[in-house]
Amino acid sequence: MTRTDVTFPSSETTCAAWLYTPDSGSPSSPAPIIVMAHGLGGVKEERLDAFAERFAAAGYASLVFDYRYFGASGGEPRQLLDIASQRADWRAAVAYARSLPTVDPDRVVVWGTSFGGGHSIVTAAEDKRIAAAISQCPFTDGLASSTATAPWVSAKVAVRAVRDVVGARLGMAPVMIPTYGPPGSTALMTSPDAVSGVEALMPPGADIAKGAAARIALQIALAFPGRKAKDVECPIFFAICEQDTVAPAEPTQRYAAQAPRGEIKLYDTGHFDIYVGEWFERNVADQIDFLTRHVPPS
Repeated sequence: MTRTDVTFPSSETTCAAWLYTPDSGSPSSPAPIIVMAHGLGGVKEERLDAFAERFAAAGYASLVFDYRYFGASGGEPRQLLDIASQRADWRAAVAYARSLPTVDPDRVVVWGTSFGGGHSIVTAAEDKRIAAAISQCPFTDGLASSTATAPWVSAKVAVRAVRDVVGARLGMAPVMIPTYGPPGSTALMTSPDAVSGVEALMPPGADIAKGAAARIALQIALAFPGRKAKDVECPIFFAICEQDTVAPAEPTQRYAAQAPRGEIKLYDTGHFDIYVGEWFERNVADQIDFLTRHVPPS
């Protein structure tokens, strides 16, 4: 396995990515590739390498990218989280993956987690050439996620979001909001496990910005990517955490059941637990089983 730093164009800027290539990949024996991206304000260093390494060991290439405005990718202003822009980055990443000489362009898999799990559903629904999809602890229902937050917290977040929208129209710098915080704080994720969960994903000593332009809170409440599950024609694997207080499991299960070739795996744990430890081991093994059945690496 080799990991290479690459970039690819997306709109007016570039996205940074890691390209994982299994030893078996070559122009004469192209490998399937898994296009991967993180959740709300997440970057590739937050445990996506752990998944990509396992996939490479199983014979899959992976393209693990940061959204524009985040991590090593370009774009200004920094930390601007915008649904339309992120979905455009997914399309650009898939196009770049298909252009690689060591990749089979007809065996592209999309893999998204949390907020990115919703993007992977939408990407697979809209691009009928996608071979398979994985949606891990996915954000599928903005109303359900919003109502899972205490009303006074939602009110404080909404005030900051409106300030950001008004300021943007006046040409001002973004009004920022933390992507996570303790219960009752003014942040996008304030579940009891948010602080410990997010920080468990960060490499030791990492300095990763954990804020976003507050306007995203207004987009979240009106986003329902799960509704696209019924339009996904390829096999799609849903890894759903039954104790999820960030992306509630009940609506996700309803949406996942509508996918014509959907496979659902339930994990009796919280939103952040399937990235690490024993739950990670179970989860990644299930994902590799799904991949080898539907998009074998040979």
